[in-house]
Amino acid sequence: MFKTLLLTTIIIAISIALLSITIILKKNGRFPNTHVSGNKGLRKRGIKCAQSQDRDARRDNPMAVSESSKTKKQ
Repeated sequence: MFKTLLLTTIIIAISIALLSITIILKKNGRFPNTHVSGNKGLRKRGIKCAQSQDRDARRDNPMAVSESSKTKKQ
């Protein structure tokens, strides 16, 4: 059991070290921006992430009908 945990910990440590090499060695190294808003090609096409679309949909729309002013069914 102990050997398995030790081996797993070593493998995870090596993986993290290998994934962070470019970030550590580059001057001003940063993680790449993989978010939809960080992609210029998608922005040109007008593609937005779900969070941005939801935020835009929740903004007050001057043409929207408020729920309190809808006619009640009788």
